[in-house]
Amino acid sequence: MRILVVGASKGLGQALVQGLGGQGDTLIGVSRSRPAALPGAAQWIEADLGQPRQAAAIIQEAVSDAGLDVLVYNVGIWEARAFEENYSFLEDDEGQIERMVDTNITAPLLLIKRLLPLLLQSARPRIILTGSTSGLPGSGRPEVTFGASKFGLRGIAESLREGFREQGLGVSCLNLGYLNTEDGLDVPLAEAERRGEGSLIPLHDVVQVCRMMLSLSSASYVRDITLPALRDERF
Repeated sequence: MRILVVGASKGLGQALVQGLGGQGDTLIGVSRSRPAALPGAAQWIEADLGQPRQAAAIIQEAVSDAGLDVLVYNVGIWEARAFEENYSFLEDDEGQIERMVDTNITAPLLLIKRLLPLLLQSARPRIILTGSTSGLPGSGRPEVTFGASKFGLRGIAESLREGFREQGLGVSCLNLGYLNTEDGLDVPLAEAERRGEGSLIPLHDVVQVCRMMLSLSSASYVRDITLPALRDERF
């Protein structure tokens, strides 16, 4: 498989580049800056998804010759005071709101539009969109723009499924709760799961779920998975 991971410079994106794939697979990371721990066999594309049209063109050109089997869109930005007790939508910077919409909604739309012709040439084309529990009904979160963009991402997935079902495209939305981004895959899982005392999800778990999703046959796909932390009382 040729797997493209957008947002690969750190955190979950970096873990996905490191942890997905097996022998014979090609991992391609996309980010504004080169990841510090890019695996030796992995490739890297420099692109800023905050500039959606330019980034989509750069990525399309970089992967067009060799083709593509899987797109993992892992980019998402949030408000400056998101997830803080003093968050207020009325105090959100309007320029930041525009950039969030560009990065979280416009960029995946334009990129998917560019890459779909390549993906549909694959025997088992797959798209994984990393959403958030903030994009689910009853999420209990007040962050307006971030929540709206994650709801929108689920809408993108829903429409793509219906539009390209006959062409074998599987589109999955991974609704993630609070992540432990402090500990990478180099940290043992037993140690990573202790951070937050059950309130944070180790990156290892997300990688494992994605590996399962990509191991399925062309006859099935995972529609949605909600992965909250065990002690997240919202879920």
